Amino acid sequence: MTAVQLQAEILSVQRVGEYLQFTVVAPEIADGFQPGHFVAVAVGGAQSSMILRRAFALSGATPSDRFAGTVQFVVAAHGPGTQWLVGRTAGELLDIVGPLGNPFPTPSGATRAVLVGGGYGSAPLLPLAQVLLDNGSEVEFVLGAATAARLFGELAAKRMVGRVTVTTDDGSAGEKGLVTDVLPEAIERSSAEIVYACGPMAMLQAVGDIAGKHAIRAQVAVEESMACGIGVCMTCVLPVRAADGTSRFVRSCVDGPVFDALNVRWRDVGRLPGDLLGADAMGGH
Repeated sequence: MTAVQLQAEILSVQRVGEYLQFTVVAPEIADGFQPGHFVAVAVGGAQSSMILRRAFALSGATPSDRFAGTVQFVVAAHGPGTQWLVGRTAGELLDIVGPLGNPFPTPSGATRAVLVGGGYGSAPLLPLAQVLLDNGSEVEFVLGAATAARLFGELAAKRMVGRVTVTTDDGSAGEKGLVTDVLPEAIERSSAEIVYACGPMAMLQAVGDIAGKHAIRAQVAVEESMACGIGVCMTCVLPVRAADGTSRFVRSCVDGPVFDALNVRWRDVGRLPGDLLGADAMGGH
Protein backbone atom coordinates (compact mmCIF):
# COMPACT_ATOMS: atom_id res chain seq x y z
CA MET A 1 0.00 0.00 0.00
CA THR A 2 1.20 3.51 -0.80
CA ALA A 3 1.94 5.73 2.18
CA VAL A 4 -0.27 8.74 2.78
CA GLN A 5 0.20 12.02 4.63
CA LEU A 6 -2.59 12.95 7.03
CA GLN A 7 -3.56 15.54 9.57
CA ALA A 8 -4.50 12.93 12.16
CA GLU A 9 -6.52 13.74 15.26
CA ILE A 10 -5.19 12.42 18.54
CA LEU A 11 -7.95 10.25 20.01
CA SER A 12 -6.19 9.46 23.28
CA VAL A 13 -2.83 9.54 25.05
CA GLN A 14 -2.20 6.81 27.61
CA ARG A 15 0.73 6.59 30.00
CA VAL A 16 2.38 3.18 30.16
CA GLY A 17 5.31 3.18 32.58
CA GLU A 18 7.79 5.78 31.33
CA TYR A 19 6.14 5.89 27.89
CA LEU A 20 3.10 7.45 26.27
CA GLN A 21 0.96 5.48 23.83
CA PHE A 22 -0.80 7.64 21.25
CA THR A 23 -3.97 6.54 19.49
CA VAL A 24 -4.67 8.69 16.42
CA VAL A 25 -7.44 8.65 13.83
CA ALA A 26 -5.78 7.66 10.56
CA PRO A 27 -8.08 5.33 8.57
CA GLU A 28 -5.95 5.17 5.42
CA ILE A 29 -2.92 4.13 7.47
CA ALA A 30 -4.90 1.68 9.60
CA ASP A 31 -6.33 -0.07 6.55
CA GLY A 32 -2.85 -0.75 5.15
CA PHE A 33 -1.19 -1.70 8.45
CA GLN A 34 0.90 -4.84 8.89
CA PRO A 35 3.11 -5.60 11.93
CA GLY A 36 6.49 -3.96 11.45
CA HIS A 37 5.17 -0.86 9.68
CA PHE A 38 6.01 2.53 11.14
CA VAL A 39 4.87 6.14 10.84
CA ALA A 40 6.85 9.37 10.53
CA VAL A 41 5.47 12.22 12.62
CA ALA A 42 6.24 15.92 12.19
CA VAL A 43 7.26 17.58 15.44
CA GLY A 44 7.51 21.10 16.80
CA GLY A 45 4.48 22.65 15.12
CA ALA A 46 4.14 24.72 11.97
CA GLN A 47 6.66 27.39 13.01
CA SER A 48 9.29 24.99 14.34
CA SER A 49 12.86 24.78 13.11
CA MET A 50 12.73 21.00 13.66
CA ILE A 51 12.20 19.95 10.07
CA LEU A 52 13.00 16.25 10.48
CA ARG A 53 10.22 13.84 11.34
CA ARG A 54 10.39 11.22 14.09
CA ALA A 55 9.73 7.56 13.27
CA PHE A 56 7.62 5.32 15.49
CA ALA A 57 6.79 1.64 15.06
CA LEU A 58 3.06 0.99 15.09
CA SER A 59 1.90 -0.99 18.10
CA GLY A 60 -1.54 -1.66 16.67
CA ALA A 61 -4.31 -0.58 14.33
CA THR A 62 -8.07 -0.78 14.16
CA PRO A 63 -9.29 -0.77 10.54
CA SER A 64 -11.96 1.71 9.50
CA ASP A 65 -14.54 -1.03 8.93
CA ARG A 66 -14.55 -1.71 12.68
CA PHE A 67 -14.13 1.77 14.14
CA ALA A 68 -12.94 5.21 13.06
CA GLY A 69 -9.72 3.73 11.73
CA THR A 70 -7.02 4.29 14.33
CA VAL A 71 -3.34 3.48 14.77
CA GLN A 72 -1.21 3.38 17.88
CA PHE A 73 2.44 4.18 18.52
CA VAL A 74 4.60 4.54 21.61
CA VAL A 75 6.74 7.57 22.43
CA ALA A 76 9.64 7.91 24.86
CA ALA A 77 10.71 11.49 25.55
CA HIS A 78 14.36 11.94 24.60
CA GLY A 79 15.28 15.03 22.56
CA PRO A 80 13.38 18.25 21.74
CA GLY A 81 11.18 16.56 19.13
CA THR A 82 9.79 13.85 21.34
CA GLN A 83 9.62 16.27 24.27
CA TRP A 84 7.29 18.41 22.14
CA LEU A 85 5.27 15.37 21.08
CA VAL A 86 4.60 14.08 24.59
CA GLY A 87 3.04 17.46 25.38
CA ARG A 88 0.25 16.91 22.83
CA THR A 89 -3.23 16.04 24.05
CA ALA A 90 -6.42 14.46 22.73
CA GLY A 91 -8.14 16.53 20.06
CA GLU A 92 -4.94 18.03 18.63
CA LEU A 93 -3.76 17.20 15.12
CA LEU A 94 -0.51 15.51 14.12
CA ASP A 95 1.05 15.60 10.67
CA ILE A 96 1.72 11.90 10.08
CA VAL A 97 2.94 9.80 7.14
CA GLY A 98 2.41 6.05 6.86
CA PRO A 99 2.29 3.14 6.72
CA LEU A 100 6.04 3.05 6.01
CA GLY A 101 8.66 0.34 5.73
CA ASN A 102 8.43 -3.38 5.16
CA PRO A 103 6.55 -5.55 7.66
CA PHE A 104 7.76 -8.67 9.44
CA PRO A 105 7.72 -11.67 7.11
CA THR A 106 5.40 -14.34 8.46
CA PRO A 107 5.28 -18.03 7.56
CA SER A 108 2.47 -19.37 5.42
CA GLY A 109 1.70 -22.06 7.99
CA ALA A 110 1.91 -22.60 11.72
CA THR A 111 5.35 -22.26 13.31
CA ARG A 112 6.98 -21.97 16.72
CA ALA A 113 8.30 -18.48 17.41
CA VAL A 114 10.01 -16.55 20.19
CA LEU A 115 9.42 -12.78 20.16
CA VAL A 116 12.09 -10.66 21.88
CA GLY A 117 11.43 -7.03 22.81
CA GLY A 118 13.75 -4.51 24.43
CA GLY A 119 12.05 -1.55 26.14
CA TYR A 120 9.32 -0.12 23.96
CA GLY A 121 10.78 -2.11 21.08
CA SER A 122 8.18 -4.69 22.07
CA ALA A 123 5.46 -2.44 20.62
CA PRO A 124 5.45 -3.85 17.05
CA LEU A 125 5.76 -7.41 18.38
CA LEU A 126 2.31 -7.36 19.97
CA PRO A 127 0.34 -7.17 16.70
CA LEU A 128 2.85 -9.60 15.16
CA ALA A 129 2.06 -12.12 17.90
CA GLN A 130 -1.64 -11.86 17.11
CA VAL A 131 -1.01 -12.54 13.41
CA LEU A 132 1.09 -15.58 14.31
CA LEU A 133 -1.51 -16.87 16.75
CA ASP A 134 -4.26 -16.44 14.17
CA ASN A 135 -2.10 -18.58 11.88
CA GLY A 136 -2.01 -21.39 14.43
CA SER A 137 1.54 -20.70 15.56
CA GLU A 138 2.95 -21.24 19.04
CA VAL A 139 4.33 -18.00 20.44
CA GLU A 140 6.50 -17.18 23.42
CA PHE A 141 7.64 -13.71 24.55
CA VAL A 142 10.90 -12.54 26.09
CA LEU A 143 10.64 -8.91 27.21
CA GLY A 144 13.40 -6.87 28.79
CA ALA A 145 14.27 -3.33 29.85
CA ALA A 146 16.59 -1.42 32.13
CA THR A 147 13.91 -1.08 34.81
CA ALA A 148 10.32 -2.17 35.41
CA ALA A 149 9.06 1.27 34.35
CA ARG A 150 10.72 0.87 30.94
CA LEU A 151 9.00 -2.40 30.11
CA PHE A 152 6.24 -2.22 27.55
CA GLY A 153 3.51 -4.69 26.68
CA GLU A 154 4.01 -7.23 29.47
CA LEU A 155 0.31 -7.45 30.41
CA ALA A 156 -0.84 -7.48 26.78
CA ALA A 157 1.63 -10.26 26.01
CA LYS A 158 0.42 -12.32 28.98
CA ARG A 159 -3.17 -11.99 27.79
CA MET A 160 -2.19 -13.40 24.40
CA VAL A 161 0.27 -16.18 25.11
CA GLY A 162 0.97 -18.64 27.86
CA ARG A 163 4.66 -17.97 28.38
CA VAL A 164 6.20 -14.52 28.92
CA THR A 165 9.70 -14.19 30.40
CA VAL A 166 10.64 -10.76 31.74
CA THR A 167 14.12 -9.47 32.51
CA THR A 168 15.33 -6.13 33.86
CA ASP A 169 18.87 -4.87 34.22
CA ASP A 170 18.28 -3.89 37.86
CA GLY A 171 16.03 -6.79 38.84
CA SER A 172 13.02 -4.54 39.54
CA ALA A 173 10.79 -6.90 37.53
CA GLY A 174 11.19 -10.49 36.43
CA GLU A 175 14.70 -11.93 36.33
CA LYS A 176 17.73 -9.71 36.79
CA GLY A 177 19.77 -9.58 33.61
CA LEU A 178 19.35 -9.26 29.86
CA VAL A 179 16.93 -10.83 27.40
CA THR A 180 19.87 -12.60 25.84
CA ASP A 181 20.55 -14.37 29.17
CA VAL A 182 17.23 -16.22 28.96
CA LEU A 183 16.75 -16.42 25.19
CA PRO A 184 18.69 -19.68 24.65
CA GLU A 185 16.48 -21.47 27.17
CA ALA A 186 13.34 -20.03 25.57
CA ILE A 187 14.43 -21.24 22.13
CA GLU A 188 15.22 -24.71 23.43
CA ARG A 189 12.09 -24.96 25.60
CA SER A 190 9.76 -23.99 22.77
CA SER A 191 11.68 -25.77 19.99
CA ALA A 192 11.48 -22.41 18.20
CA GLU A 193 11.82 -22.30 14.45
CA ILE A 194 12.23 -18.52 14.22
CA VAL A 195 12.96 -15.52 16.41
CA TYR A 196 11.51 -12.05 15.91
CA ALA A 197 13.03 -9.08 17.74
CA CYS A 198 12.91 -5.31 18.10
CA GLY A 199 15.00 -3.17 20.39
CA PRO A 200 18.43 -1.56 20.72
CA MET A 201 20.98 -2.44 18.05
CA ALA A 202 23.34 -4.23 20.45
CA MET A 203 20.47 -6.41 21.61
CA LEU A 204 19.48 -7.26 18.03
CA GLN A 205 23.04 -8.28 17.19
CA ALA A 206 23.17 -10.56 20.23
CA VAL A 207 19.75 -12.04 19.43
CA GLY A 208 20.92 -12.77 15.90
CA ASP A 209 24.05 -14.48 17.21
CA ILE A 210 22.04 -16.67 19.57
CA ALA A 211 19.53 -17.60 16.87
CA GLY A 212 22.40 -18.51 14.56
CA LYS A 213 23.92 -20.81 17.19
CA HIS A 214 20.57 -22.62 17.33
CA ALA A 215 20.46 -22.86 13.51
CA ILE A 216 17.33 -20.73 13.18
CA ARG A 217 16.72 -17.33 11.62
CA ALA A 218 16.06 -14.06 13.43
CA GLN A 219 13.98 -11.34 11.81
CA VAL A 220 14.82 -8.04 13.52
CA ALA A 221 13.32 -4.55 13.31
CA VAL A 222 16.15 -2.06 13.67
CA GLU A 223 15.92 1.19 15.61
CA GLU A 224 17.94 3.43 13.31
CA SER A 225 17.15 7.16 13.06
CA MET A 226 14.74 7.37 10.12
CA ALA A 227 14.25 11.08 9.67
CA CYS A 228 12.33 11.21 6.40
CA GLY A 229 10.89 7.70 6.28
CA ILE A 230 10.89 7.60 2.48
CA GLY A 231 14.53 6.96 1.60
CA VAL A 232 15.63 10.49 0.73
CA CYS A 233 17.77 11.74 3.63
CA MET A 234 20.09 8.68 3.92
CA THR A 235 20.38 9.02 7.71
CA CYS A 236 19.39 5.40 8.34
CA VAL A 237 21.77 3.42 6.14
CA LEU A 238 23.05 0.03 7.28
CA PRO A 239 25.69 -2.30 5.80
CA VAL A 240 23.80 -5.42 4.70
CA ARG A 241 24.79 -8.52 2.71
CA ALA A 242 22.66 -9.34 -0.31
CA ALA A 243 21.74 -12.85 -1.46
CA ASP A 244 24.67 -12.83 -3.89
CA GLY A 245 27.13 -12.10 -1.05
CA THR A 246 27.69 -8.47 -2.04
CA SER A 247 27.52 -5.96 0.81
CA ARG A 248 26.06 -2.51 0.33
CA PHE A 249 24.48 0.29 2.31
CA VAL A 250 20.70 -0.03 2.39
CA ARG A 251 18.15 2.38 3.80
CA SER A 252 16.41 1.10 6.92
CA CYS A 253 13.26 3.03 6.17
CA VAL A 254 12.52 1.62 2.71
CA ASP A 255 14.59 -1.59 2.63
CA GLY A 256 13.73 -2.36 6.27
CA PRO A 257 13.19 -1.71 9.08
CA VAL A 258 12.95 -5.50 9.28
CA PHE A 259 16.04 -7.46 8.26
CA ASP A 260 17.30 -10.99 8.55
CA ALA A 261 19.83 -10.60 11.37
CA LEU A 262 22.22 -12.92 9.55
CA ASN A 263 22.60 -10.38 6.72
CA VAL A 264 23.30 -7.26 8.80
CA ARG A 265 26.99 -6.49 9.28
CA TRP A 266 26.54 -5.44 12.88
CA ARG A 267 30.19 -4.77 13.62
CA ASP A 268 30.37 -2.36 10.70
CA VAL A 269 27.34 -0.24 11.64
CA GLY A 270 28.47 3.39 11.71
CA ARG A 271 31.59 2.60 9.66
CA LEU A 272 32.49 2.53 5.96
CA PRO A 273 33.88 -0.97 5.33
CA GLY A 274 36.38 -1.08 2.48
CA ASP A 275 34.70 -4.06 0.80
CA LEU A 276 31.28 -2.40 0.66
CA LEU A 277 29.94 -1.88 -2.84
CA GLY A 278 30.75 1.73 -3.77
CA ALA A 279 33.04 2.28 -0.78
CA ASP A 280 35.86 3.47 -3.03
CA ALA A 281 33.67 6.26 -4.40
CA MET A 282 32.39 7.26 -0.96
CA GLY A 283 35.75 7.26 0.73
CA GLY A 284 36.76 10.65 -0.64
CA HIS A 285 33.69 12.48 0.66
